[in-house]
Amino acid sequence: MDPRYVALARNLASHSTNLQPGEKVLLHSFDTPEKMTLALIRAVRERKAVPFVQVQSALLDRECILDGTMEQFECSSQWEMERIQKMDAYIAIRGSNNVFENSDLPPEHMKRAMKAMKPVLDWRVKKTKWCILRWPSPSMAQQARMSSEAFEDFFFDACCMNYGRMIGGMAVLEERMRNADEVKITGPGTALTFSLKGINAVACGGTHNIPDGEVFSCPVKDSVKGIITFNTDTIYQGTSFSDICLTFENGRIVKASSSSNEDKLNEILDSDAGARFIGEFAIAFNPMIREPMLDILFDEKISGSFHLTPGQAYEEANNGNESQVHWDMVSIQRKDWGGGEIWFGEELIRKDGLFVPADLNTLNPDYLLAN
Repeated sequence: MDPRYVALARNLASHSTNLQPGEKVLLHSFDTPEKMTLALIRAVRERKAVPFVQVQSALLDRECILDGTMEQFECSSQWEMERIQKMDAYIAIRGSNNVFENSDLPPEHMKRAMKAMKPVLDWRVKKTKWCILRWPSPSMAQQARMSSEAFEDFFFDACCMNYGRMIGGMAVLEERMRNADEVKITGPGTALTFSLKGINAVACGGTHNIPDGEVFSCPVKDSVKGIITFNTDTIYQGTSFSDICLTFENGRIVKASSSSNEDKLNEILDSDAGARFIGEFAIAFNPMIREPMLDILFDEKISGSFHLTPGQAYEEANNGNESQVHWDMVSIQRKDWGGGEIWFGEELIRKDGLFVPADLNTLNPDYLLAN
């Protein structure tokens, strides 16, 4: 057993989900080595909780979705709902042998599957303690343009870093976002304003996603105005998109363009009425993650980035928007990516990826990476 497996499993069972004796935990292993799942089972039992295991494969999932009927998906949803309702916690480790496995699935098939499974997802997010992380596969190493060995080292460094160093700064940023009204974001191809008035903010330091490092809130639904250009590529529903540019009026995306797969971009945004409104705004600051790698659990935590999310809002920071879509789109504002600014009212919060107010300096890389 690789000792890093043991350390990561124990971190998930303790820091991330704080498992208590007798709690039932669904361990969802998705294209992940058996020994990592084994380490998770043992870590759960060390805390006297009760592990249940679901093993899944992207290749087999694709085949089930292809030409799947609504009756099939609804049946699956019913028994998966019955199971998740009996769980106190959920830990998912998701590998990916091929990130484009679903790229040729007909959109209507994917839409049927996602619609049927949304109640299960909602229950898991709202009613259980949960944490999700990726697994370092050769496919992910290729996306990151790294060797398999170097990427694996990077993965464990990012996932097992000292998230405790973020706590103080996250609490300050969380409070500032909770009390903010107008937010202004500027940068290359971006001049966007919206309001956070009355919306909660939530700090994330390794309790729901690994790796982590963000504080999220949500714009007032009809307040988003202006234009934003995302400078990182993104994959959604198995399709890659580049240079996404969104124009907003009264909170709604009225124009969406992309240098690749623009028709598919608009198909996804037309999935339902809520997909063209924003369900999340987050500021990220994980110092171990510097470059995009087409994996959103990593990319949305990039140091000096923020993300804006068409679709479903989280219950913890809710503007009332509902959708089967939740698509985090990331923009990096460090100088080496073109720079940019985030303002809360008249106060400059971050410039070129670095926090400006003194009480937020502990979220800058120099502090988080200090020994």
